[in-house]
Amino acid sequence: MHQKRLSAPKTIKIQRKTKKWVVRTSPGPHNKEAVPLLVIVRDFLEMADTAREAKRIIASGAVLVDGVRRKDYRFPLGLFDVISIPELKKSYRILFDDQGRYIPKEIDDDKLKLYKITGKTIVRGGKEQLNLFDGTNIFASGFGVKDSILMELPEKKIVNHLKFEEGVLVMITGGTHAGEMGKLKKHRIMRGAAPNLVTIEGDRKEYTTIEDYVFVVGKDKPVIDLGV
Repeated sequence: MHQKRLSAPKTIKIQRKTKKWVVRTSPGPHNKEAVPLLVIVRDFLEMADTAREAKRIIASGAVLVDGVRRKDYRFPLGLFDVISIPELKKSYRILFDDQGRYIPKEIDDDKLKLYKITGKTIVRGGKEQLNLFDGTNIFASGFGVKDSILMELPEKKIVNHLKFEEGVLVMITGGTHAGEMGKLKKHRIMRGAAPNLVTIEGDRKEYTTIEDYVFVVGKDKPVIDLGV
């Protein structure tokens, strides 16, 4: 149920030496670096002073994640998840701060979420299933692995398709450049077990990162509100 603060994922922006424990996420979307909903409500949005108050707010159904009311205070949140508080008429998107940690930033487009395609599967009946970066699976065809799709929430209706190709705008989601954006300048396929590499052209410099850290977010500008 709990996680030691000192060993909590570095993506969670919390004070690590004031207390010993922090709540652990439930199994669900995203990976082990996800942030528990309770931490978002209490520590980031400051809607509560204590864990007990935060649990009461969440249990009341006051918080929506991707358009769905979530009452599990351990529900995991990660990159691009949309948090809505209808009573306050405010919405937030989980993004990176300048140190590569998850934080909620206030946004206007709470009905849109961007997904990265991480795999494809052929299921019974010959249908093509897309495996998305946060654990979501949908039936759709005509899309490639590493492409991004923009969907309306909560129906998850596809409204835009962004191909993984040279010249597109990307966000880095891991490593020392997490949260930075730039143009995808070059994609290099490596032989053997080495990961494929991507060269990114930022505002002031070029750098190289691995393919898995690249998330297409637009062409000339982001297709979602990034809170900047």
